Amino acid sequence: MRKFLLAGAAFASLASGAANAQMSDNVIKIGMLSDRSGIYADINGEGSAVAARMAAEEFGNAINGTKIEIIVGDHQNKADIAANLARQWIDTEKVDVVADVPNSAAALAVQAITRDKKRLFLMSGPGSTDLTGKDCSPYGFQWTWDNHAVASATARALVEQGRKSWFFITADYAFGHSLEAEAANTVKQLGGTIKGSVRHPLGASDFSSYLLQAQASGAEVVAFANAGGDTINGVKQAAEFGIPQGGQTLAGLLLNINDIKALGIETAQGLMLANSFYWDMTEETRGWSKKFEERTGRKPSMNQAGVYSSVRHYLKAVQEIGTDDADKVAARMRSMPVTDMMMKEAKIAANGRVFDDMYLAQVKTPAESKYAWDYFKIAKTIPGVQAYIDPKDSGCPLVK
Repeated sequence: MRKFLLAGAAFASLASGAANAQMSDNVIKIGMLSDRSGIYADINGEGSAVAARMAAEEFGNAINGTKIEIIVGDHQNKADIAANLARQWIDTEKVDVVADVPNSAAALAVQAITRDKKRLFLMSGPGSTDLTGKDCSPYGFQWTWDNHAVASATARALVEQGRKSWFFITADYAFGHSLEAEAANTVKQLGGTIKGSVRHPLGASDFSSYLLQAQASGAEVVAFANAGGDTINGVKQAAEFGIPQGGQTLAGLLLNINDIKALGIETAQGLMLANSFYWDMTEETRGWSKKFEERTGRKPSMNQAGVYSSVRHYLKAVQEIGTDDADKVAARMRSMPVTDMMMKEAKIAANGRVFDDMYLAQVKTPAESKYAWDYFKIAKTIPGVQAYIDPKDSGCPLVK
């Protein structure tokens, strides 16, 4: 359903007798579909909803008199629940935008629905490159990171340090498979070898059998191709098994600052990771993160910062063109660079990939950490054009 919004600045130049734009309803509705109760609740969850509300508040919770409303839902890391909620929201709740959606399987299901129903989809949590590849959508935008960017950057850094043999402990669903593949391809391209891999169910509590196989492999790097609670459990148990003490390096292919907090800096020190956002980089990021922490009790993950950035960019496009028609807003979002506290002049490609910078970081030692949440040393800035797959090579049919 189209809703036309009166954009005062745009209409000011029209003849004085011009009528106000017609509105079919009186709300811009954004559905925050997240994991609010499972292993990704800490890095997305309610924090993502808070970030979206912070973006809406910058517009006074309304655009030219049309209210911005944010609703929330829990997909429970199940693709069928995510699909059903998205469909219900669009058909019954008249949601204009679905946002967040950590979990690649859930996001792929939602991508299909939003494509079919012509609703915008702002992703800040799923990592599968298929979302901007073979399963891309003219209405889908992938913010923050993807499996290629985080896995390749981390793998490259470790191989260049001489750690060339790898073993993977992988979450057994679309996200984990993709994360492992991206890292393994980089390792092999740089002359490294893969000693083996093992897959675990989502939300695993006991990693002992997987860790024993990794230990027995003799690989220089034991890489966790998982995220959230799975990575935290795996790394903690690896430390208990004495794997780092035995000379093997642990690598989390997707780590957020919340994970480091949960692990404790004693356990996490020295881990390499790639993130697109760190709260303590500039006065602007520190200021925004302070406001976020006042509401949540913690600093934001890159996913939560990405939710803010994506929702803000969407609302800015709506404000500029004076309509929330999905096709027109999608075109405007692609035509203007993303500039906010998180990104500066980031471009959006035809396949929906946001080309933001990535940062290679290392977790500080306890002695190096001087205050709360002071966890990362930024080792390198990786420009978006280097971090992400060239759209021409993505397999997206929208790229000409």
